[in-house]
Amino acid sequence: MKQSDIFRDNAENCLQLAERSEGQPAYNRYSRMADAWMALAKEQDWLDGEVPPVKVSILQSQSA
Repeated sequence: MKQSDIFRDNAENCLQLAERSEGQPAYNRYSRMADAWMALAKEQDWLDGEVPPVKVSILQSQSA
């Protein structure tokens, strides 16, 4: 299993905990944890070369 898949599983677990949580503070905490795990999964995919780097377009100013 890829490391990014493990991170996504962790995110799913956090979302399940958020759904079962009692109170808004716990819900918010688990939701933020899920977001963080998903961010790690996306970065790991990039580090593993599965996602190409983002293209950055540079706008050139036009001289009159």
